[in-house]
Amino acid sequence: MMVYNMWILQYHNPWWRKERWEMEDKHLRDWQAQKIRWVPRWVEQVSLKPFSLNFIIGPRQVGKTTGIKLLIKALIEKNTEPEKIIYFNAEALGTLEGFRRMLKFIAENFKEGFLFIDEITAISGWEKILKSFIDLGMFENFAILCSGSSTANLLRIPESFTGRRGYGRDVYVLPLSFPEFVEVHGINPWKRSFLYSEDVKKLFEKYVSTGGFPRTINSDATFFEDFIRELKSEIRNLKKSFPTFSALISQIFDIAPSPISYLSLSQKIGISKPTLEEYVEMLEDMLLLKIVYWKNHAMTFRKEKKFMLRDPAIVKSLSLLTGKEVRKDFLYEWIVQEHLLRKFGEIYYYRNRYEIDCIAGELKVEVKAGKPHRRYPKGVRVLDEEDLPGFLIELENRNKISIIL
Repeated sequence: MMVYNMWILQYHNPWWRKERWEMEDKHLRDWQAQKIRWVPRWVEQVSLKPFSLNFIIGPRQVGKTTGIKLLIKALIEKNTEPEKIIYFNAEALGTLEGFRRMLKFIAENFKEGFLFIDEITAISGWEKILKSFIDLGMFENFAILCSGSSTANLLRIPESFTGRRGYGRDVYVLPLSFPEFVEVHGINPWKRSFLYSEDVKKLFEKYVSTGGFPRTINSDATFFEDFIRELKSEIRNLKKSFPTFSALISQIFDIAPSPISYLSLSQKIGISKPTLEEYVEMLEDMLLLKIVYWKNHAMTFRKEKKFMLRDPAIVKSLSLLTGKEVRKDFLYEWIVQEHLLRKFGEIYYYRNRYEIDCIAGELKVEVKAGKPHRRYPKGVRVLDEEDLPGFLIELENRNKISIIL
């Protein structure tokens, strides 16, 4: 077993034996071959100070593994001893016992370093094993990074490691926002003259079509089928019904962007209200969807809710799945809601005598496809198609932008 573990590590860590190891790594080869490529800023958020336990959380196909490989490349370029950088894909181990033996092998043969565990959610019960090694102090000289494709399985795990994280952080990896999208196309979005130019309008049209995933930005038409295929696999692994999931998504397209109660929506699908709530929670955990609650002076869970899909590429994938399309002005509303959510960590709506699509922080925003035909209360910013790109750029904190290559 010791020989097998060493073979796995040598296979997964080519930088131990080769100087130009990047040419062997599929993720870095694919990244290098992309016309539009960048080093994501989230890699700078990972704590590399021992002891650290970091969790990388993000939807499928967003580039988590590629980011890990780019971080490893950066460490080696900064003269970190290659043998202190340990990476393995947990899928290769197959079983919980195989995972335990690998951690034991690493703890006994490596005194310090950086441990990258990818696809960790492929091993059921992995958190108990890792926790026991941490409690024994066997990785106190390590910075550990854990990542997995199943965001739903990983999202709440950090809570069970309370007091065992050291300097570690939760790092969220999301599709690019529109300002990030602009910048990776080689344009500085912060010039005032650019905010409402024809160039930014053309890029916004492209963003609405492609979203912020690396493969869609690079016009990879196979992304959408791959995304749906992986969704099917994850939903089945979560012991949920894919037809029920599809029916829910179909109804979200039908009602968008109107609010609806859980009871009414569950009746449309033909499932119970508690079952609907389980599926909605799953979709939120997968970072595909966000519930937008009603708010006036205070938020309330009891009123009807809006359902927001979180990236244009997600919308397009699910549109292909269901055969349903969403109107462009509805998609604009979702895009604005997502950007406000990232900026403020909250997003609400209001509806009474009039409707406000987006409420976040002190901002109140109404999104229209064309010019508004009615007046809104003071303090409500009304955005039409011409205003949207500049508004999204102004909203963004420039410190979150990615590094362009």
